[in-house]
Amino acid sequence: VQLQASGGGLVQPGESLRLSCAPSGSIFSFAVMGWYRQAPGTQRELVARMQIAGGSRNYADSVKGRFTISRDDAKNMVYLQMDSLKPEDTAVYYCKGDVFDGKRYIDFWGRGTLVTVSS
Repeated sequence: VQLQASGGGLVQPGESLRLSCAPSGSIFSFAVMGWYRQAPGTQRELVARMQIAGGSRNYADSVKGRFTISRDDAKNMVYLQMDSLKPEDTAVYYCKGDVFDGKRYIDFWGRGTLVTVSS
């Protein structure tokens, strides 16, 4: 399983950016898909995640109301819409998918995409 994240870039504070995650297999093979980020000198943290079957979503408090995780089943893509970006959102963003094999969850990580928010 491979996850390809894209869409990062340099934006100014207050602007928007949309990240995309393309799994090599169907998104329905995952139990959960989400986005994490890691800023320099910090640990990787959850940004947003989505239960594939039920569709429920969870967000980090720091991004609630600004970021939205979504998916397009027809395109087999998961997105992270980031609005009202702040300098503290600067980080490498990673797409993650969890596959349940009947006994445990197995994590799959994509390569990160860098988001820089700076004036």
